[in-house]
Amino acid sequence: MSQPKSVRWGIMATGGIAQTFTKDLLVDPKTRGVNDIVHLVTAAASSSSKASAEKFISSYVDGKQGDTKATAYGSYKELVQDPNVDIIYVATPHSHHYQNCRLALEHSKPILCEKALTVNADQAKILVEEAKKRNLFFMEAVWTRYFPLSIEIRKAIQDGKIGEVLKVSADLSIGAIPEDSFDVAHRMVNKDLAGGVLLDLGIYSLTWLFQTIYHTLPKEKRQAPKVVGALMTSEPRTGADEATTMLLDFPVSTPTGKSRTHGIATAALRTHFDHERDTEQATPAVRIFGDEGEIQVFGPIYRPSRYRITYTKKGDNKQPFEDKEHEFPGGIHGMSWEADEAARCFLAGKLESESMPWSESITIMETMDEVRKLGGLTYPETIETTKYPMDMKAKQPEHVQTVNRD
Repeated sequence: MSQPKSVRWGIMATGGIAQTFTKDLLVDPKTRGVNDIVHLVTAAASSSSKASAEKFISSYVDGKQGDTKATAYGSYKELVQDPNVDIIYVATPHSHHYQNCRLALEHSKPILCEKALTVNADQAKILVEEAKKRNLFFMEAVWTRYFPLSIEIRKAIQDGKIGEVLKVSADLSIGAIPEDSFDVAHRMVNKDLAGGVLLDLGIYSLTWLFQTIYHTLPKEKRQAPKVVGALMTSEPRTGADEATTMLLDFPVSTPTGKSRTHGIATAALRTHFDHERDTEQATPAVRIFGDEGEIQVFGPIYRPSRYRITYTKKGDNKQPFEDKEHEFPGGIHGMSWEADEAARCFLAGKLESESMPWSESITIMETMDEVRKLGGLTYPETIETTKYPMDMKAKQPEHVQTVNRD
């Protein structure tokens, strides 16, 4: 058996999501059956201070990767200039992704960038063109897509297990009273940081619509959905969206394309997606309706561990339903699988991941642009702009993990 290949990561930002990603990154890949790659963290940077990066490395890297040491930086520019870094994981707030990714691409670094990829589709398109022009790998870090559970569900749809998919609904609502849970400066409700539920929570609801309708079709049959309705409720202190509902019309149904599919994606702060998530009475947060059955995914939809297939047309060998459960091996949180994909693509010389291609990331950003337009949600020009570079240091916090992704 050949030796696994090492991929050296640079971590941009040191907040909650960077911590979770790094812990997953350094879990032995063999615990999840991965034998071809090994992940190493060779650098980390904080925009606030070198000391913050040093603390991050001490807490999450040192002693977890043999003799390999990581270098701490007090600026992102120093990080992207490090020759010992193969690929950058961008863990900053999505308000700053465009500027941060442009910086990394400018210094010839491949990128795995957190979702939402950017603030708007124009920014996403420029990043894709920059990556293409520079022949660099670039991928949106939609971790949920790479779960074995998600892959299994997509295959069940493509295999026709529930017939033609005619409607999909997905909700991520976290049951947080914003006035009690978030200061007005917090990135969850701060419009200066592209705050609100659409880009932070709604991206997960849209992920389930896109991966089960759009992505399960052959590439040549995929068509962007039309946003036929959007409703937003504004957070009273800041004007960011605290609740968003989206109604999408996918013109080509899956798996055969003989119809069309309705998509309903919702996200909210004050309500909760599932009050009974740990009991037998739990209700599904994602429902994929076919004309011969239904797939029910139990929340939280960013990290689901179980789903059910029910059958309305029961053949001779079909039970009324099938329950499926998936564990997270080796104690991982779930981000390891997207890191494995990014590493393999990088090592193979690919520019994009087939499971999260550039065209789909752009289409999702275009969808969210239209939802914002219909809902009347705008952000400051400083974060909507495609101008580069912009001096945003004074406004750039470390990425804080808003949702308790347990």
